[in-house]
Parts: sequence; structure tokens; C-alpha cells
Amino acid sequence: MLGRLNHVAIAVPDLEAAARTYREKLGATVSDPLPQPAHGVTVVFVDVDNTRIELINPLGERSPIAAFLEKNPSGGIHHMCFEVDDILVARDQLKSVGLRVLGDGEPKIGAHDKPVLFLHPKDLNGTLVELQQA
Repeated sequence: MLGRLNHVAIAVPDLEAAARTYREKLGATVSDPLPQPAHGVTVVFVDVDNTRIELINPLGERSPIAAFLEKNPSGGIHHMCFEVDDILVARDQLKSVGLRVLGDGEPKIGAHDKPVLFLHPKDLNGTLVELQQA
């Protein structure tokens, strides 16, 4: 069911500094910051040969990333995103085997302008998993 790894998201306390590290020290191609008000984050995409890294930083006081950074002030891996061919079919299959979908269970448009869902980390060894329609 899972397709390719689309990205690994890393919550960072300083988006500009993190982007500079990937660009200047690691030689990666780094996007400009993209505010995502619907998700309460600003993202920067780091392109690597086989996937992307998504640097995420809180946008606004009610950002879900703010709580993560309170617990992890230096930042850290927030979630992994896998592509699926049909997000509704994947959702229904995963729910049928007991995995919980966060929120209302309906896909939202993610930072890549594609439908996404998140799976409860307690069902996946403590890892927040995002599914994105390919």
C-alpha cells in the first residue's frame, strides 16, 4: 500500500538557520519559506536525490509544531510522509486494520497541494505518519 517516501519533516526552532545549514554546509537545494496558515506552519523544502526534507516552523500561536518544539527545543523529526495511490482507499484499508486517522478522517490539502492524512503515532511505534496522494 505504501508508495515511496515523499519526505521527512523536521521541526526546527529557527527556520532561517536550519535552511542555511542545509544550503551552505550540506550543499542542498533549498526552497524559499512557504507559509501554510491552514496548517499553522511555515515550511522550507530541501531537495535531495531520493526524497525531500521538509523543515517546519510554527506559524502563529496555535501552531501544532509549537508544542512539539516546547518538548524538543532543539527540534527533531516530526513525521514521515509516504505516498499512496488513492488516499481514500488507503484510509479505509488502514482503518479496517485498526489504525487511527487523526482529525475528522477526511483528507486536507497539504503543503505540496495534494490531499493528506495523518495516522496516530501511538499506532505506529511512536511515529507520526502522513499519507499523501501521489
